[in-house]
Amino acid sequence: MKIQNFALIFYFLFICNICNAQDKIDELLKEGIQYHDQGEFEKAIQSYKKALKLEPNSTLINYEIAMSSFSMGDYESAIKYSDAVLARKSEHMILAYVTKGSSLDVLGKTKESIKLLQKAIKKEGAHYLLCYNLALNYFKMGELDSSETYAIKAIQDKSSHPTSHLLLATLHDKQGNSVKTLLAAHYFLFLEPNTGRSQEAYKMIRNLFTKNVSENEDGSINLIVPSMGNQVDNFSTGELSISMIQASNSLEENKDKTDNELFFENTESIFMILGELDDKSEESIWWTFYVDFFYTLAESKHLRTYCNYISQSSDPLAIEWLEENRAQLIEFDNWVNKN
Repeated sequence: MKIQNFALIFYFLFICNICNAQDKIDELLKEGIQYHDQGEFEKAIQSYKKALKLEPNSTLINYEIAMSSFSMGDYESAIKYSDAVLARKSEHMILAYVTKGSSLDVLGKTKESIKLLQKAIKKEGAHYLLCYNLALNYFKMGELDSSETYAIKAIQDKSSHPTSHLLLATLHDKQGNSVKTLLAAHYFLFLEPNTGRSQEAYKMIRNLFTKNVSENEDGSINLIVPSMGNQVDNFSTGELSISMIQASNSLEENKDKTDNELFFENTESIFMILGELDDKSEESIWWTFYVDFFYTLAESKHLRTYCNYISQSSDPLAIEWLEENRAQLIEFDNWVNKN
């Protein structure tokens, strides 16, 4: 009987020690996260390492150390602790691949980073973070076709990831593809309308409507017709439409309109044109995702709300309109959630 009681006491003490150790680990993790969020990365790492002594095989703690190391610019340590995560199958694998891949890239080992992310996608699937970071690496290497391929894969996995749309817009802007730039930049602004990046995306769209049009001293308009190559397709027709829309802004009937009003009219025109050009037989993200969405939006009563919503980072009139029309903004939000 005494032996049984001793065993029970021993078991109880053992469980208490485990609970106390876990409480201490949780406390140190919480402390480290607070330090990290405050930008005190060295203190965060000190807390995490204390927790790691109590649980050396924890993938979570190793990942947190990797993240804080990356944030403070210690990329070698970020790789080391990412590898500790990758050595064990866990829910933190994808984030560890991303952290290690980003560290390799910053260290000038972009090709090595590409190989790592390709391997990660084969093992973990086409997760949007893996695909986006691979697309970004290809963009830095100047391999724009591969960059587009993986940016699109990222969007297909998570269409609400704004940075993938921004990358897609940027790489097509670099290539002079106005329609694709416009579509991807618009969707980025739909997701992220009011940040520093939003200002750049908004400027990118506005520039598309000026690059092929110039005004002479006598007020006449020069229109540079975009090259369509040997074959005219729906996108090349859209490219020409953008230039024609900008040229029409200089007509006498439009001279007294504000930039805000012209932006709305230009947006409505290009969305309607693209929607009518849509070849339903072409299964691509450009037609089945972007054009379908924006054409449906142009046909709805919410386009003006949308235009002001995505312009709020750069247009004071848009901010004023949104403040005066909160009910329409709520209606637009409800419409988005239904579509």
